[in-house]
Amino acid sequence: MSYSSFNPDGGSSTESIGIDQFETDIKFAGSSGVSAQVDIEYGEGFDGSDDETFIEQAFITKAFTEQFSVKVGRFLSYSGWETEEPTGLFQYSGAGYAKYFYGYYQNGASAYYDAGMFAAMGSVVTSAFNPLDRNNVDGVDDKMGYEVGLAVKPMEGLTAKAFYIADEDTDTDVINVWASYAVSGFTFAGEYNTVEYGTSSAVVDGEGDGYLLMANYATGPFGFTVRYHDFEIEDAGGATVDDGSAITLSPSYKVGDNLLLVTEYRMDESDTNGDSDTFAIEALFTF
Repeated sequence: MSYSSFNPDGGSSTESIGIDQFETDIKFAGSSGVSAQVDIEYGEGFDGSDDETFIEQAFITKAFTEQFSVKVGRFLSYSGWETEEPTGLFQYSGAGYAKYFYGYYQNGASAYYDAGMFAAMGSVVTSAFNPLDRNNVDGVDDKMGYEVGLAVKPMEGLTAKAFYIADEDTDTDVINVWASYAVSGFTFAGEYNTVEYGTSSAVVDGEGDGYLLMANYATGPFGFTVRYHDFEIEDAGGATVDDGSAITLSPSYKVGDNLLLVTEYRMDESDTNGDSDTFAIEALFTF
């Protein structure tokens, strides 16, 4: 759960307190390399409605070898530096540009090959961005989404990944590249994204790009994260549809093995959404 205070320049501040999310992941390890996972979440649903209980992920995996596996069902895209789950973030908030540059929960099939220092992955899905898209079985809507990715780990602590996402339904092409390096309590990360929209997308023939830089230091129970991100989405005429940049400062404290407290102060600037400051404190309990 969290408390947050949002203060827009020239406007009235708003406050929020409550449960953000409760999730239970059920995992089953069967025989002959077959396993399954179901994630049940209470929180904001795929359609944006609050206080929903729904199946976030549900998939079956078959491991053919120690390096190669295939999964089918609903699963999260491999792309993006920032995770979808709050327990995977280094700070309270995401950059906010994931909807433009990251794949989302997807229905379909995916293959993964991991050779240690090198990994490759690919997915064929009904939609790269819409988990509610079942791609009508009557053949009227046979447009698909595709995602391919490469990862390299050339040395201890260093990881780099690159993804290409093509979505036929929204006529969208995305490239997402990020790298991270962890050493002596520090974690450094950088990410670059670019997107092109076609005639079937919400931003007709538009384009955009965005990036982030992040540094985190953790020692004992204490942690501190600094992040800067910037993005802009333009339509075919070059007009800005959405944009934003922000500096985020986020101290954290590990109360115990199961409880982490995360605080955040964020300063946003945007031509389309206005400038604002946000303060938040979040309690994350894992079990």
